[in-house]
Amino acid sequence: MLDRLGGYPLLDALRGRRSRRFAKGLALSGGPLAFASSRRPEPLTTAEEAALAFAASGVTGYALAELPYQTDVHSNSGGGNIMTHFVGRTAPSGDGIHSQAVFVSNDDGTWMLLRPQDFPRTAVPELVAAARAGKLVDLYERSRVQIADARVEVPREMPFVPPFNTWSANRPGTTYFLPVAEVSMLYLNLLLAAFSEELGYFVVDERSGYRPAGLARFARSRGGHLHDNVAAGRVATVSSLETSIYELAAIEQGAIIQNLGLVATALGIGGFAHFASHPFAWPRALGFRMQDLRLSRIIGAGRVPATVMRLTRQDLPMPTAVGLERAGAILLKPFCPPYYASMAQAVRAFVDYKHAPGTGTQRDGGAATAWRDGSKIQAGIAPYSETAIAATAAYAQYVHDRYGRFPSAGGPFRTVVAFQAHHLDAEFYERFYRPDTLGLDPAGDAR
Repeated sequence: MLDRLGGYPLLDALRGRRSRRFAKGLALSGGPLAFASSRRPEPLTTAEEAALAFAASGVTGYALAELPYQTDVHSNSGGGNIMTHFVGRTAPSGDGIHSQAVFVSNDDGTWMLLRPQDFPRTAVPELVAAARAGKLVDLYERSRVQIADARVEVPREMPFVPPFNTWSANRPGTTYFLPVAEVSMLYLNLLLAAFSEELGYFVVDERSGYRPAGLARFARSRGGHLHDNVAAGRVATVSSLETSIYELAAIEQGAIIQNLGLVATALGIGGFAHFASHPFAWPRALGFRMQDLRLSRIIGAGRVPATVMRLTRQDLPMPTAVGLERAGAILLKPFCPPYYASMAQAVRAFVDYKHAPGTGTQRDGGAATAWRDGSKIQAGIAPYSETAIAATAAYAQYVHDRYGRFPSAGGPFRTVVAFQAHHLDAEFYERFYRPDTLGLDPAGDAR
């Protein structure tokens, strides 16, 4: 399998990448493509799953991070301290955050694949060496943490699964890959940059009459450093800011999905990406810690609208995922309550996560970097100013106080798309499609 994968041309994988939905054991009804497979479901091998898992989230080396880390008085550069981790993954990630935790589910159970930051930094060289040696099964076994002893599912009905996917998605014999974004780290990282003296952005809350979002005392019009004059082009809204955060996370998920599609093609197996977004269905199915918030709270309704919603029974509880724990261990811990008493405390914890001497990602002595003298370069990375930290804490606390969660739009976890891999039933394609439509060579599963 590894020989085939290692020798498969990238250009062929790009040309051949398709959604191939009809797996062994499936039945499609309701139209001219109606067909029932005569084959039994055939699960992927461990080696096939390992290759796909590596494509989705494997540690591959170190980020080069060639950025200006201090402000140059002549060019007004700087801001390289936005980098959070210096470890590289198969899929790119804004600021080296690695916000995606990939979950793998099959007939035997469900696992979370550890992110680069979930490993000890001293283990990174071993992971990189194993990847370069093609020890993908070893990496797979080392990287996954079991969270359930069966396949995890959401209700196979609207609004959880569109009707056109119920026949094919997450069925017996398939392997399901679901990236879940944890966005609080990305959000805080962006805020600390946006509220720096160099960028000086100001944020208003469009759902509260465009009032300052906890940042009034930092406005330039009041002697602060943030540009609250709209003409300066540095005024944003809470919604536009959070939309950017979710878009960045979705782009990272898209790269993961593309990697899975290319490797499935190279392996000669089927697979397809599909919509898997719901405010709480997948996190709840995966066993995330959930918190119920009233609808009036998360939309920031005033006292009168909230009262009307309650009296008309429209103020429904809205589940929000806030963390993932198993057997007393915290697997996914966002930088927000309930794991921190306040957003101000969470902001300080994130700053320490990056800058604490000897342990922060930017102060660990260069243990997980590509630089010849990592400790020297890390010593030259400018820390955040206390002013930027204070503005970030004020804004983040405002959002959480007003809307009950951080981010306000949906909390710290988000799903968008999933990818399913499976062995194809060639009979279906032979009946309905032109020869060679699958585009897989004779070594491929469909043949």
